[in-house]
Amino acid sequence: MLNLDYSKALLDGKIDLPFSKSIFNRALVLQALYPQIKLPPIPDAEDVKVLHHALHSKEADINIGHAGTAMRFATAFFAMQSNHEVCLTGSERMQQRPIGELVESLTKLGASIDYVGNYGFPPLKIKGKQLSGGHVAIKASTSSQFVSALLLIAPAFLNGLQLSLTGEITSLPYIDLTIGVLNDFGIDASRSENVITVKYVDSIPDKKYIPESDWSAAAYFY
Repeated sequence: MLNLDYSKALLDGKIDLPFSKSIFNRALVLQALYPQIKLPPIPDAEDVKVLHHALHSKEADINIGHAGTAMRFATAFFAMQSNHEVCLTGSERMQQRPIGELVESLTKLGASIDYVGNYGFPPLKIKGKQLSGGHVAIKASTSSQFVSALLLIAPAFLNGLQLSLTGEITSLPYIDLTIGVLNDFGIDASRSENVITVKYVDSIPDKKYIPESDWSAAAYFY
């Protein structure tokens, strides 16, 4: 039998890590609001591709399948697309996942959203309109993506947004990640304890944005 001493073996190489899906999805929403933003080619990640397709779809009915991030981010995005009406739906499992907290906050800001089936769950009938923003509170214990969805469209609110988080906050690092992405584009967004403030931005200078890599993907190689 061949006896090899692996303790002295060296491994040398270069690994190209994929983009962070969390950051790329957030950048996609901002690009849909401000088309002058330039992003790299869409990565080969199903939920990213689904969100990209939904944000740029001209169809009256959009099915996002199992992609929960796409459902939440697209709900907020279409709520403020003036003169555009869409029915946003998903898989059978998606139609069992609550979205009422996000819808309630959007309607308080003036959005027009109706439930097609069960109250508090997709499918949603959304009639887009320009939203002025202002102050609204949201329970942050259900999903941090509800908070992020509001923050990502907030720069386009004429009065900006002051968002109060109530209850126990779920996944605070992801909320701070969203604020960080907004800051990356020069958008004035900040959090003080449980209150997040985002200022209105009329336009963003042409910018090529390279999302950070998904460092957790390196774990597979280790």
